[in-house]
Amino acid sequence: MEQMNFSEYSRATHFGHRKLTPRACVIDSKKHLRSFLSDALEDLGFVTCECGRADDLAGVLLAEQPDLIVLSVCVDGINVGEILEAIVRQDFGGKVLVIGQPDSIMVKAVRQIGDEYGIAMLPSLQTPFGAASLRASVAELLPAEPAPSPAVDVAEALKAGWLELWYQQKINTRTLAPDGAEALVRMRHPAWGVVPPAYFIPDDNDPHFCKLSEFVVDRAIEDWRYLLESQGPVDLSINLPVSFFGNAAAVRDLCRAMPAHPAFGGLLIEINSSEVIEHPDLAVDAARRLRLHNIAIGIDNVGAEWPSLLELRSFPFAELKVDPQYINGCADDRLKQTVCRRIVELARDNGARTIAQGVETRADFLTTHDIGFDLVQGCLFGKPVAVRKFARSRPQLAASSDKMP
Repeated sequence: MEQMNFSEYSRATHFGHRKLTPRACVIDSKKHLRSFLSDALEDLGFVTCECGRADDLAGVLLAEQPDLIVLSVCVDGINVGEILEAIVRQDFGGKVLVIGQPDSIMVKAVRQIGDEYGIAMLPSLQTPFGAASLRASVAELLPAEPAPSPAVDVAEALKAGWLELWYQQKINTRTLAPDGAEALVRMRHPAWGVVPPAYFIPDDNDPHFCKLSEFVVDRAIEDWRYLLESQGPVDLSINLPVSFFGNAAAVRDLCRAMPAHPAFGGLLIEINSSEVIEHPDLAVDAARRLRLHNIAIGIDNVGAEWPSLLELRSFPFAELKVDPQYINGCADDRLKQTVCRRIVELARDNGARTIAQGVETRADFLTTHDIGFDLVQGCLFGKPVAVRKFARSRPQLAASSDKMP
């Protein structure tokens, strides 16, 4: 697929003020409410921006050109009248969604003034609301099909600061308590929204591949420090290619990047099983050497090829993570259960822990529990989210873990 830069994208995808990916501006005086609403809209596919003051709205509308303005109405909030006047002055051509109690004096007043100004008002969204009601409120702005993502140049993304790490919780199967998290690289493109990794992760021969790996290491450590301050230490894992360990300078920088903080429990690096099998000596040597630097190596996406791991000259790996295709639907598939049991046995024989990734149903979780997995990971317990949302949600998950099936 041919690479596309941002300026080319902008020329290709504007239809007046509309883009293929809808954009929303969240207006509220309270930062935590803006963050909550932005997260909810991003889950629906919006590219979001925020505004906390009426004085800033004109600049935000001009720069971001949103299709939707979400206005949270509260008595102690910002001056709603000034917000509506700014919307009119900027000749805003999108929709406005007011959130609040439909029968309240404030909401009725906003809707009346909006109608007088000729603002296109969506039906009010009553509080409290859920994901389904929010989706229904903005349904007309969502594309019928997901917008295609561009093949973005990694160098451009790194330079522009579009890359970030999202985190998915790992759960202890016996206690149902959070037990670490996996960092997954994402791109927050200014026009396309969140771009899947398949559209921007280069192959091993790309000169930017090492830079991407270095970004993952540096950001993971930065995020670890943020999580330490906001909620306490979290054991993190990242994904790196086996070729990374053939670069002595990169490995040396990796070791130096490890925090000296007493709360740092070490970093787990996951390498795809196919790469371990293809380059066994490099993987084994890296796992043996890095243990002395508080870094462990795990094998990712282990599946039917698990017998090949028996041929390794030694087994210094800390974790075996089973491929999601052998976890999804395992409750009703004896062949998948057999593969999982063999991998669990292999791990136990070598002092490694096991993790089932891709757990999406209660039945599959119960099966992985019975098979003897140490950890589980999947949408049943939470999707990958940006670090700040992860920091807010993790204590809630820990507090409610005793309610899980």
